[in-house]
Amino acid sequence: MQLTPALARLVQELGKLPGIGEKTATRLALFILGAGREYVENLSEAIWAVKAETTYCQQCFSLAEGELCPVCSDPKRSEESICVVEDPADQMAVERAQEYRGRYHVLQGVLAPLDGIGPEQLRITPLMERLRRGQTQEVIIATNPTVEGEATALYLAKLIKPLGVRVSRIAHGIPMGGDVEYVDAVTLGRAIEGRREM
Repeated sequence: MQLTPALARLVQELGKLPGIGEKTATRLALFILGAGREYVENLSEAIWAVKAETTYCQQCFSLAEGELCPVCSDPKRSEESICVVEDPADQMAVERAQEYRGRYHVLQGVLAPLDGIGPEQLRITPLMERLRRGQTQEVIIATNPTVEGEATALYLAKLIKPLGVRVSRIAHGIPMGGDVEYVDAVTLGRAIEGRREM
């Protein structure tokens, strides 16, 4: 099927979104083309609004629409623990679990020297400033179990421990519903290492 220039441009732009291939981009573009004018205007306004109104929280560097994000402005959240994550998507994942009631700190990445990302490019200095205020008793490091995530976790632990703040790392291991037989050796090793008493 030959696309019009405008439709081809829309497919090209939609194809730049993560996880969207050419077929999906074409399907989305055709949906938008067939949708009513009101839907298209609402979609366009929503895209502009998210760019214009979304900023980073001045305390934890998560997503916000003002000075503080909803978690930092919630007086019911505990000041005693801070969960350190790589990016806002990781914070959203922890929140979906509905098990954590403390605060967050979003690093905006991980240490990756080969990519030119060192401690100066991450939000580590503001984290240390928060910890020096003395309200936090535990930092939970929830970076991904990648080489960069592990290196970042170790680096943070070395910085934080001298402050007298407890540092813990989220457990890694076998997912719920997974079979031990099919789990890779590294994951199984982590699961055994991170075991807990019953």
